[in-house]
Amino acid sequence: MTNKLLKVGIIGKTNAGKSTLINCFVKEEISIVNKKINTTQDYIIGIQNINNVQIVFYDTPGINFLKTKDLSQKKLKKNLWYAIDNIDLIIYMIDTSKYNYKNVVNDYKFLRELKKKMIIVFNKIDLVDNLSVLKHIDELSKNINISDYFNISAKFNKGTDILTNFLVQESYISSWIFNNEEITNKDDIFIANECTRNSILENLHKEIPYNLKISNLIYKFLKNNDLKIKQSIEISNTRYKAIILGKKGEKIKKIRETSQKNIEKILNCKVHLYLKVEIKNEK
Repeated sequence: MTNKLLKVGIIGKTNAGKSTLINCFVKEEISIVNKKINTTQDYIIGIQNINNVQIVFYDTPGINFLKTKDLSQKKLKKNLWYAIDNIDLIIYMIDTSKYNYKNVVNDYKFLRELKKKMIIVFNKIDLVDNLSVLKHIDELSKNINISDYFNISAKFNKGTDILTNFLVQESYISSWIFNNEEITNKDDIFIANECTRNSILENLHKEIPYNLKISNLIYKFLKNNDLKIKQSIEISNTRYKAIILGKKGEKIKKIRETSQKNIEKILNCKVHLYLKVEIKNEK
């Protein structure tokens, strides 16, 4: 059979469920899922191969920041525009439980200028009644030029098969970008680092240093096939160190345990994780 391809950008507000959906498509946890704002900071590609069709998904940061002039958002904007430049189709995701007509219309006005085909996906339908979703679709269809709407729960993998079938139909004859066995553009070290960053976001509820960086120091399989990982949590301000360590080191212990458990689940092996906190570029 002739190979076919489709490149899809998953775009929407923070916490719309973009990362959950991409993990659902590739059936692996490759993108960080967290309720904190802008947890997806890098552009992450997920690959789903269905027979002769390869669908390449670009997970993107939330578009909340697009109109801000905050220089700290420069990387987020760059990654979002990179994804947009490379895609054929936009999945605009809406957290149905937080639906706001005005916000959707404003985002649509911006996205339509990109001259990409766009569909709307109502996510988290498990949190609302079906009638309300139908009312939202009816309201939007009368005022914006979108012909395709989908209702899903990415968390519970509900309605995603219908969405996948639609994307397969949208694919076109082309060579594949990735090999058949690849599911992401990120390696296992990146994913392990992301697990630790996610664990920090989960376990710190106040004064979270969003600009922290996780760097890999050691990533080595031992003779018994266990995996030894040592990571550095790099922060720019001394005061964050006490927050991350916690009283008597209890917080960093919890961060390590949560991250180690998630890495073991994703990589399917016994993991020994070691963490240290370092101050970098303090001003």
